[in-house]
Amino acid sequence: MNFRRHAKPEIFGFQIAPMVDILLVLLVFFIVTWNFSLSEKELDVKIPTATHSKESEAYVGQVVVNVKTDGTIVFNRKPITAEELVDKLRELAKLYPDQAVILRGDQNANYKYIVNVLDLCRQANIWNVAFATN
Repeated sequence: MNFRRHAKPEIFGFQIAPMVDILLVLLVFFIVTWNFSLSEKELDVKIPTATHSKESEAYVGQVVVNVKTDGTIVFNRKPITAEELVDKLRELAKLYPDQAVILRGDQNANYKYIVNVLDLCRQANIWNVAFATN
C-alpha cells in the first residue's frame, strides 16, 4: 500500500494580514504621541493670555524652556539647574547659531525668574528668544 500518493502535502503559511494591522495601529499611535511631544508643554505652567496672539506651529528642533511659579526651570520635560541649562544652550548655539528658544513662563511666576532665564540664554549666546502666550 502506498499512502503517500493520495496524501496532500501540508503547506505551512504565515498570516501577514494580522501583523500588518498591528503595525498600522502602532504606527498611528507613535505618530500621534510624537505630535504631542513636539509642543513640549508643561501642564502645570499656565501662561498668560494675549488678545491678539497667534498659535504657531510646532516644528522639529524647537527648543522650549518652561519656568514654573516657584522658579523651577524645565527643559525636555525634566527640571534642571541654571548651570545645566546654560551648558545645553551653549551646545545648541554652537551647532545652530540662529537657534530660537521659546520661553514659557507661568503667569504667577515672579518676574525675576523670567529675567534669570533670559540672562542664561544670553550667557549661552542665544539671542533669538520668543515668549509663549495663549
